[in-house]
Amino acid sequence: MPTPLPTLRESAALLQPELAILRRELHQQPEIGLDLPLTQAKVLAALDGLPYRLTLGKALSSVTAVLRGDRPGSTVLLRADLDALPVQEATGLPYSSQRPGVMHACGHDLHTAALVGAARLLAERRAELPGSVVLMFQPGEEGDGGAQLMLDEGVLTASGELPVAAYALHVSAAQLPNGWVATRPGPIMAAADRLTVTMRGRGGHGSSPHLALDPIPAACEAVTALQTMVTRRFDAFDPVVITVGSFHAGTASNVIPDEAVFEATIRSFSSEARARVLAEAPRLVRGVGEAHGLTVDAVIDEGYPVTVNDPAEAAFAADTARRLLGAERFVEMPRPIAGSEDFAVIGELVPSAYLMVGACPTDRDPFTAPYNHAPEAAYDDSVLADAAALLAALALDRLTRG
Repeated sequence: MPTPLPTLRESAALLQPELAILRRELHQQPEIGLDLPLTQAKVLAALDGLPYRLTLGKALSSVTAVLRGDRPGSTVLLRADLDALPVQEATGLPYSSQRPGVMHACGHDLHTAALVGAARLLAERRAELPGSVVLMFQPGEEGDGGAQLMLDEGVLTASGELPVAAYALHVSAAQLPNGWVATRPGPIMAAADRLTVTMRGRGGHGSSPHLALDPIPAACEAVTALQTMVTRRFDAFDPVVITVGSFHAGTASNVIPDEAVFEATIRSFSSEARARVLAEAPRLVRGVGEAHGLTVDAVIDEGYPVTVNDPAEAAFAADTARRLLGAERFVEMPRPIAGSEDFAVIGELVPSAYLMVGACPTDRDPFTAPYNHAPEAAYDDSVLADAAALLAALALDRLTRG
């Protein structure tokens, strides 16, 4: 009689040391954007010898790995993002980034290592796997639209059929205790779009504004008008957030410039609110500028849509986390996060669930620790084994359910 396999968590615990080594190697050599040759090479080396069919991206350094189970069934997709951020690391860790100005400040190094761990766990259980698993190692999440590029290159049909479900994890450096898992049905992360406004007037001497056409007061008025708009034109229970993060005008205190330029990020939590704000924000700033006699360019750059968890998949993912890790380590999120995520484009095509995993170091208070993207953000790689086990469990249990 064959010896039964250890449990997923037992098997994952055995992988923990090598997953931590991989994570720290990735952390020391972070790469930005779509072209990640060092990261891709590390993923390929970690998958070497496993029974996956591998496909490399053409427009980006992606890796798609397909495992076919020994039993017939459907397909599930698991995704990890690979890219880092243009941030100068300030953690002081012995394995800090070796590249000046580049850091895995969002924890994607943990995502990559966890999905490698899930790949090992699933390969060990190939004989009991009813169907196929597609592993999506994706560059370019941090604003470069890597998920869409992988969709364009066929990741959703890599197994020969569309997945019945897709899952992804995201570690959190703060707000969630170490090892806890959180998710929710419906919107879980915001849409993110950019508004760029250029107001053009006529320059002149600061002592004689009546002889010029000053764009600065009108641009300032437009900034405050946007803040008023989101509180008066949008439902407080379907909110919109507009933050002006860049404002440039002028070169000297006594010179009225020809133009003023500002940029804003726009966050929304439903497709309906998003469509409205992307139409109304440009119209509002044009109206303000034109009322002052200026010409106005207001340009929307559409970013990532709202990340929406399918209610049934979110419930399944929550049940899986409770069964695997214990009910005390799962919490349902009361509200979405205002960050954005290009896993959203997958969720528009496949029923999906996106989960948060607390990776705050145990010597920090998760409610005061530096959050993701901060130069001081730190992640505890002791969560890697459970993150790998959770990804593997999501695939195995979902395929078994059919």
